[in-house]
Amino acid sequence: MDLRHLRYFQAVAEELSFSGAARRLRIAQPALSRAVQELEEACGVRLLDRNRRVVKLTPAGAVMLREAGLLFERWEESLRRVQRTAAGEEGELRLGYIGPPTRGFLASVVKEYRRRWPRVTVVLEERTPERVAEMVARGRLSAGITRPVLAHSALRLPSLLLREEPFCAVVPEGHEWCGRKTVGWKELSGVPLVLLARREGAGSHDAILAACREAGVTPRLLHTPSLMDTILRYVAAGEGVGVVPDSTLGAGSEGLELVPLTPRRTVPLVMVWQPEGDEPPVRAFRELMEEWLAAGRMAGALDEG
Repeated sequence: MDLRHLRYFQAVAEELSFSGAARRLRIAQPALSRAVQELEEACGVRLLDRNRRVVKLTPAGAVMLREAGLLFERWEESLRRVQRTAAGEEGELRLGYIGPPTRGFLASVVKEYRRRWPRVTVVLEERTPERVAEMVARGRLSAGITRPVLAHSALRLPSLLLREEPFCAVVPEGHEWCGRKTVGWKELSGVPLVLLARREGAGSHDAILAACREAGVTPRLLHTPSLMDTILRYVAAGEGVGVVPDSTLGAGSEGLELVPLTPRRTVPLVMVWQPEGDEPPVRAFRELMEEWLAAGRMAGALDEG
């Protein structure tokens, strides 16, 4: 028994006529009669009382007609959901992200994504750069917004460059560098520094050390915490100068000031996803990000943030 048998029975039951149902389905009447008989044999009950003049539903046939209608409605809705999922219009997007660099644009992008694809459930998870990449690689996240990490090459995650963020020195209010337009990397010589731990942000950590080497500076690392917020807390307490991307300060950062470092050195912010399993919701989100990048909306959102 298959859906064809139910479809044929439904037509006969609604028309109460084999000839009328055959015309409606555009099939030969003997094939229709045979399909109904096969359905009755499979069910082990008589669904129709028929003679040469009249076709009537038995009580079991009435139940079958009602259940067949519900089944076809469910089937058609299932097909629509499959088609919407294939088009990226339904499903789930589990998006990992790192906090400060996404502060200026993530809410706006997700809002636009939800407007376009309201049937897709968006789940946001804030993690460290290393954790975002790891969870995407393991399939626990659909995609991530993060920085290049120690295992980036080994994980072989496809990526989309969102922004190159310049580094700044972050200093407490009243520091001698406050109010300056720039500070040279050379001036970091002998200064106690606070950097993000390499295990949590290899891209950022390595780029800072490389910039120091180019300037002939041997960095004096005082603290290497696992979170950007901890860097800010150390700096606010007078425990050294932080070196961070320019997106780091936000709400709750009063009493701190960013001073751009020269020459300009940057760290990438990227979107990553799995090489296999580029699911429609992920593809739709990536295309939205590409659209925003092409239109310059990312830069505008970051400026507003």
